[in-house]
Amino acid sequence: MESFVNSLNGILWSAPVIYTLLGVGLIFSIMTRFLQVRHIKEMVRLMFEGKSSKAGVSSFQALTIALSGRVGTGNIAGTATAIAMGGPGAVFWMWAIAFIGASSAFVESTLAQIYKVKQDGQYRGGPAYYIEKGIGIKWFAVLFSVSALLAMSVLMPGIQANSIASGLNNAFGMSPVITGLIIVLLLGLIIFGGVKRIATVAQYVVPFMALAYILVSLIIVIMNLSELPGVIKLIFESAFALDSAFGGIVGMAISWGVKRGIYSNEAGQGTGAHAAAAAEVSHPAKQGLVQAASVYIDTLLVCSATAFMILFTGMYNTANPDGGFITENLKGVEAGPGFTQAAVDTVLPGFGAGFVAVALFFFAFTTIMAYYYMAETNIAYLARGKNSKVAMFLLKVVILAASFWGAVKTAELAWALGDVGLGIMVWINMIAIVILAKPALLALKDYEEQKRQGLDPVFNSKKLGIKNADYWETEYKVDKEEAS
Repeated sequence: MESFVNSLNGILWSAPVIYTLLGVGLIFSIMTRFLQVRHIKEMVRLMFEGKSSKAGVSSFQALTIALSGRVGTGNIAGTATAIAMGGPGAVFWMWAIAFIGASSAFVESTLAQIYKVKQDGQYRGGPAYYIEKGIGIKWFAVLFSVSALLAMSVLMPGIQANSIASGLNNAFGMSPVITGLIIVLLLGLIIFGGVKRIATVAQYVVPFMALAYILVSLIIVIMNLSELPGVIKLIFESAFALDSAFGGIVGMAISWGVKRGIYSNEAGQGTGAHAAAAAEVSHPAKQGLVQAASVYIDTLLVCSATAFMILFTGMYNTANPDGGFITENLKGVEAGPGFTQAAVDTVLPGFGAGFVAVALFFFAFTTIMAYYYMAETNIAYLARGKNSKVAMFLLKVVILAASFWGAVKTAELAWALGDVGLGIMVWINMIAIVILAKPALLALKDYEEQKRQGLDPVFNSKKLGIKNADYWETEYKVDKEEAS
């Protein structure tokens, strides 16, 4: 099975696919006139604007749900793996995919808002909805929905649970079986409470843990400040084949940097779009800008924190594609949380293993929580007009079982399966958002024009000639009147 999965990954993550992802993000960046630079101040302002409603969550809650999915094991184990397989230069390519990927995140999240629906009393949306309504090809929408459901409920929770189990076992000697049972118990308490409980947990846990993690990384950077010029130089030279040691693996640096960057920040994957659709906003571009900022928070802050801790302390190994190691500073330590634990321990002895294990627990646990929300949204899409209570219950059982299984299975298979799930979703969603870019660009232009007039932008889909934006055409005005 492992051989088949690796072969499938070789197709899904081949060089042409990786360069296509970079190219699409760059095209979106140009078409939006690099909104990820022009609107940074607006992104931050919008994060804290607005309130939740009976049907939706606030912009900040939607952001934290999306960040729950983005900030996970990819930020710790994924970043370490990228350095282990592609060298320090992989970090640059993680930054690159985050920068240009922010525009992809804007497009998919704005589309999610444009084509969202009010279903069973709450907002639902995401790639399946905008593919059906925007492109008009239902089988294509169903294909994404089934793929996302498989990935979010079966293939990807195992990676997060496996990293939690590995971290707690390394730090405290905790049995993976015990860890799996704890994950199942806590996750069950949250997901059986519905979307509102997920949003409430996310808005408190995610910011606290991310800030604590970044703070520890800053302490390590400050205590090794003399290494800063050398580390920055190493990253850039390794990324462009200018470093004598790592120059020969620049292709691996690009491949692993892009793959792990997308796995972490999820730009273009379509996952963040599910949470974006749930936000209560007056204009789709508002949440599009907020979700673009979430890519920066994930990669430029949290992933960079991991990378700097590892590189500043030299606690990493980098594999030679021809066998052996280019750099081997940690004998017998597998790529993953062990690199970060060793890095923290060099500066704060005895603290690293426990701290990273706890950070991994919160990051990865909230990601599984977000996976459930995304899977639930796709169940809702597939079961529209039908009683979905049984399907929702079965989904909860499946994701709890997948999380437990992930905690006790091998890390290699967990990551390989997760890459397959991610690859399938990326393929489908990127095709969709390329076809559907126009409505998102029209929404951005409209938002900017209203801002220049000193208005708080309000979306009018008919005025812009955007069809099938049913919520904005028929229900938005009614909701506002009821709220007032």
